[in-house]
Parts: sequence; C-alpha cells; structure tokens
Amino acid sequence: MALELRQSLILSQQLIMTPQLQQAIKLLQLSRLELLDTISQEMEENPVLEEQAVSPAEDDTKTEVGKDESGGDVPELPEVTIEEHVRDDVDWESYLSEYNNSWAETSYEPRDTPSFESTTSSKTNLYSHLIWQLNMSNLNVGQREIGVYIIGNINEDGYLDIPLEEISRVTGYPMEEVLGTLAIIQNFDPVGVAARDTRECLLIQIKFQNLGGTLVEKIITDHLGDLENRKYDQIAKNLSVPITDVLAAMTILQGLEPKPGRIYSDEETIYITPDIYVFKVGDVYEIVQNEDGLPKLRINAYYKDVLRGGDSLSDNAKIYIQEKLRSAAWLIKSIHQRQRTIYRVTESIVRFQRGFLDNGIAYLRPLVLRDVAENIDMHESTVSRVTTNKYVHTPQGIFELKFFFNSSIRSVEGDAVASESVKEQIRKIVKMEKATKPYSDQDISDILVKLNIRVARRTVAKYREMMGILPSRKRKNLY
Repeated sequence: MALELRQSLILSQQLIMTPQLQQAIKLLQLSRLELLDTISQEMEENPVLEEQAVSPAEDDTKTEVGKDESGGDVPELPEVTIEEHVRDDVDWESYLSEYNNSWAETSYEPRDTPSFESTTSSKTNLYSHLIWQLNMSNLNVGQREIGVYIIGNINEDGYLDIPLEEISRVTGYPMEEVLGTLAIIQNFDPVGVAARDTRECLLIQIKFQNLGGTLVEKIITDHLGDLENRKYDQIAKNLSVPITDVLAAMTILQGLEPKPGRIYSDEETIYITPDIYVFKVGDVYEIVQNEDGLPKLRINAYYKDVLRGGDSLSDNAKIYIQEKLRSAAWLIKSIHQRQRTIYRVTESIVRFQRGFLDNGIAYLRPLVLRDVAENIDMHESTVSRVTTNKYVHTPQGIFELKFFFNSSIRSVEGDAVASESVKEQIRKIVKMEKATKPYSDQDISDILVKLNIRVARRTVAKYREMMGILPSRKRKNLY
C-alpha cells in the first residue's frame, strides 16, 4: 500500500473561546472579594482604567461606559468648573486673631483616641504562647532543644503528633530526658497541652485540679468508652459505686477541655458580605444589588484625546492605547453583564421560593438549575457560575444562592418536598423528643410519614449525620 500526501479543503464550524469571552466567564464566577482583587489588578496594569467618584450626575451616565464592544469612543463627561469669590465683608483681622489663639485653648485628651496597643494587637497562636513559656522556664540547653522540637510538633488541637522515640532519635537525647521535658511542657498553659491522646489530656487536667485517685480519674482511665456511649449505669456497676456518684463525676468531666489548643486558634473569622439584598416592601419583594466598595470604572479621557490627536504618536503607541481601550471597555461591560445576570438569577429564585421567604425553611420548594435557566433563558452552566460563592440577604437570613437548589423527595400524597425542608423537619423532631427516650431513625421516618413526607430510614440517618446530630443511643440521657 503506497503512502501519499494530499491537500483538501474542509468547511466546519468550531466554538472558539475568545479572550474576551473567557474574561467574562471568569468574572461571572468570581466572589465579591475576588472581583475586587481582579479590578484592582486590572487598574494597576491598564492605565486607561480609572475609578470615578460617585455622584448623581455620574450615576446617570455609568451605563454608557463600555457600550461599544470594539472599544469605540465613550461619551465624555462635561468638565465641572467651580468659581469662588472672596467676600469683601469679612473681618479678616478678627478671624486671624481668633485662629491663632484657638490652638492654645484646646486641651488634648489621650483618652479620646484608642490606645496604640488596641490598634496594633494581634492574636497569639498556640506555638508562640508555648515558646514564650518555654523561654521563661528554668531549663538547661538540652531541655530547651527538646522542648522546641516538641512544641513544633503540637497540632492545632494541642496534641503531640510525633512519637517520643523519634524525638529522642532526632535530638540525640535519651528517652528519660525527653519524658522529663514533655512532663514540664504538659504543665504549661493551656492545661492538657502536648498530650498524646484524649485520655492523657483529660488525666493531666484532672491532676491539675488535685483530683488524682478519685472516681473521676478511674472513669477516665478504665471506662472512657462507656462514658462516650453514656452508659452510666454500666460504669456504676463495674466500679461498685452509686449512680449518683457517677453523675456527680460527670459534672466535673463536662467542664474539661478535650481540645486545649483550640482556644489559641489563629483562624480569622470571615464575615460574609452579601452580593444582593432582598427586602419585603408590602406584599412585593424588592431586589437591591450591593454596590458598596465596588469601584465605578470609566475610561480615562486623557488617552482618548491623545489617540484623537495622534499625529505625533508612533504606530506602536497607537496600537498599545487602542488595545488598552478595548480591554478596558470589555472589562467594564463584563462587570455590568455580571451584575445584571446576578440580578436576573436572584429575581427568578425569589419567584420560585416565595414560600420560603414568607414562612421559612420548611416551605422551601424543590428547585434545580434547569428551572431557573429556562425561566430566564440562560444556560445551566451560566446559572451554576452565578450561584457559586454568591450570597443573598433575605428576611430569613443570609444564604448562598446554591442553598435554594434542592433535590426533591416524594411526599405521601405524591407532591415534591425539598431536601432542606426534610432536614428542618428532622431537626424539629429531634429538638422536641424526650431526653430519656430519643427517637430512632426508624421512629423519625414514621413521624415524617405522618407529616406527608416519605423518607427511608437510611435517608434519615444520612441527613442526621449531615446536620451533626448524634444517633439515638448517644442522645439518650436517663438521668
């Protein structure tokens, strides 16, 4: 069979992702903080972009920017001129005399301003807190070296994550000195730090409270499993003590900290800023976008003027300015398109979830991306990008837009019920149960059937675990 080369023409259609389209898709799925970072970066890289001051006159013209996709000229704002006239009837001699003497009559009070420590304070983490105590202790060189290695291997919960044999091998000191240094660190604040398991952590705290040799120590040492399963009667039987003594020991155990390191966690609380607000005005829900902190971009008029009178510009300079103008215009248009899309998606969600907004989670309707996409004539992928990392403030609280999309569960009568509504019903059932006789998963399933919700026992167990609710045997409290 002979091999040969041929040329042929083929006409075909292909979907090409232009850089402008890629940028629009990227902006659509960014969160609010990520969008602010992107805008700041673009303003640093593109000299044509600038932030305009917010004023009523400029609000009317903000939608004009970016109208031409090809980067055409943008209408210029009229230049504002302010004329100031000096009044002739001002007594300047009295004014200057009062101005020069007013500073001497003003008393400075430091208490009016916050202290320097309050403005520069930072939260202490567990590592620095333990190192500070190590440096304040009267230890020799070997103990300090071992102590630094031990503290460096304590996790965020306060537990030692490395075997003592490895500490001895790495530092080169004998096991006896490693154990002695570990005992010193275990007496540091917080009490129970550097323990190797939960039992050792609780025993350290018990000894710190001078409860060694008591019933509390015996329960922790030999009956921690029964304690976890709330088998108080079994503990009392094995230790041959009255159940009242076990319950008294339980009050002490409940005051212990199983994770001593978390009080020094350096995690910062992240507060959610909603992208959009939904307010109820009468019988109608109004949708308002959150524009606070979002820069109002416009194209710098200087570069447009330079481009118009560009006889003195080189070809490279013209090409550069034109490219930056197109990039700026497309960025502004993409941001406006993003805001409009978020508004339309939220408007559709409000239309579908009116019952939730009026009455709460129990009235949440089953909803999928396709329902909203068909309602606003958009693709499902676009709706998915819009609802990612976007939050809405509603009369029922702040929720991610993804929250409103739920799978459906068939009710007894054949209607569809949202999965979040089922979770809310399970939460209410568990809250109303008796502590001495909690409902099992099958009991909850039977109760839901009476509420017109058909859910299998394994589905109840799955939802219960997702909500962090313990099984019935661990919720049971006979005493």
